[in-house]
Amino acid sequence: MITRCYLEITNVCNLDCVFCPKTDRAKHTLTLEEFDVLTSRLKGEVRFLYFHLMGEPFLHPQLPQFVRMAREKGFTPVLTTNGTLLSRRTDMLEELPHKVQISLHSHEGNGKADLREYIGEVMTFAMEAARRGCIIVLRLWNEGGHNSQNQTILNLIAEHQPRPWTERHDGWKLADNLFLENDNMFEWPDLQHKVYDEEEVFCYALRNQIGVLVDGTVVPCCLDHNGDMPLGNLYEQSLEQILASPRARALYEGFTRHAAVEPLCQRCGYSAVSKRFRKNS
Repeated sequence: MITRCYLEITNVCNLDCVFCPKTDRAKHTLTLEEFDVLTSRLKGEVRFLYFHLMGEPFLHPQLPQFVRMAREKGFTPVLTTNGTLLSRRTDMLEELPHKVQISLHSHEGNGKADLREYIGEVMTFAMEAARRGCIIVLRLWNEGGHNSQNQTILNLIAEHQPRPWTERHDGWKLADNLFLENDNMFEWPDLQHKVYDEEEVFCYALRNQIGVLVDGTVVPCCLDHNGDMPLGNLYEQSLEQILASPRARALYEGFTRHAAVEPLCQRCGYSAVSKRFRKNS
């Protein structure tokens, strides 16, 4: 079973963050029928269903129904959001997923919203959702990049959820079900970038994660924002058939040998900068 599938329910976003690679693909938002077909093809093959690859999932008007359908089909649903629409989507408090990840670094990368108002709206939603049993992860994935407002953000969070917080290896536990996570800013893989000089490379793509783009295209991971590594299409094939394709097998076997066989993987800054994937992983 694949641990995580990143199902792109829309590739439309309401922000224009400088760190986001964007996508050249045609804009589309899944219909209820399309979501039903794709999740039916993934049923029994995937545990955690992340409603994100590109795009902002809280833009989707049928998001509560999607969460409910995913849970009924046996998935554990997870949302990743920039947090700017939380105050408008109080309907989501009635159909909460297992976890919501809120990318606070989108504020500085975008720089359009009032920071105090933004954090206030995020914390109002986050604290209530956590109280109802949803895991909330506030993300500051911008170390080494757009992070000049991080201390101000931490102070604003503390106005809503006072310190002391419990320190963890990747950030803090603020309260029950409420966490704040730090990480490095990374460069998204792009075929126009240089090849990283890495003797050994390992990735969990196709081992514990896949991505499904809004048109049904299956890609190896959540960072293939332009669909540069299409392995097949769930509207036309089963997931089993797609993962057994020559291209998928070559990629999987390459990482088994600690080699990146795909040009996009050879240009992946996530692995190179963060050192997450190594031989001893």
